[in-house]
Amino acid sequence: MTKDVEAAEHVAEYSAKDYNDPPPAPLVDFEELTKWSFYRAVIAEFIATLLFLYITVLTVIGYKSQSDTDHGGDMCGGVGILGIAWAFGGMIFVLVYCTAGISGGHINPAVTFGLFLARKVSLIRAVMYMVAQCLGAICGVGFVKAFQKSYYIRYGGGANELADGYNKGVGLGAEIIGTFVLVYTVFSATDPKRSARDSHVPVLAPLPIGFAVFMVHLATIPITGTGINPARSFGAAVIYNKDKAWDDQWIFWVGPFVGAAIAAFYHQFVLRAAAFKALGSFRSNN
Repeated sequence: MTKDVEAAEHVAEYSAKDYNDPPPAPLVDFEELTKWSFYRAVIAEFIATLLFLYITVLTVIGYKSQSDTDHGGDMCGGVGILGIAWAFGGMIFVLVYCTAGISGGHINPAVTFGLFLARKVSLIRAVMYMVAQCLGAICGVGFVKAFQKSYYIRYGGGANELADGYNKGVGLGAEIIGTFVLVYTVFSATDPKRSARDSHVPVLAPLPIGFAVFMVHLATIPITGTGINPARSFGAAVIYNKDKAWDDQWIFWVGPFVGAAIAAFYHQFVLRAAAFKALGSFRSNN
């Protein structure tokens, strides 16, 4: 009983713990361009996205090869959709863990866009991250094609395309909701208030982010192949370069950006009530 009381007091102590939100990032911060830490973060985003695309696209192509009955495969062979989802979610977990302390571990223009809207990163950093992510994605898929060209071409290059039987509205909705789940998880897992309130519960932020990617892939692979990451879709489309991949490309940019914007608004202005805090601060200063 004494232990229970001590535990309750311990939780209450941390629940009441003060926390400080970091100040909003400046909209444009030219001083960043003079710092090595900025360029190191951009390089980290480039390499992380390269590795992400290399491993995941190889997994997709490997599964299609092993399950292709026309070329000696087995319908039940390969890792299946479950394995593909694990590859995407697992790689995000690993790469976010590795790069979170350097660049924040975005590895996705939609995540960067959502964090920019929430003033977590400056415009310059957001733009440079997105450029690095897209270039990294192109290079990652380029390595896949260079190493396994025949398989790459035969099995669609891992490019995202709207599946037969689904209209563009369904595909767009899947991308919006899927990206909302991911970006909402990113905000929740990195929320300083949550970290202070729940500091007695050790939580590894990359883990829920990786699981969010895993779960979204399970749901949307049959619809769009799962984008929720414009760099992933763009890099695959650039190297594969077929009409279908380009015709559907807008879905994999508009959907993730809309989903990220909704997640940023929901977390910042509904859950965190940022607008009411700003209004209260304005009134107190006047």
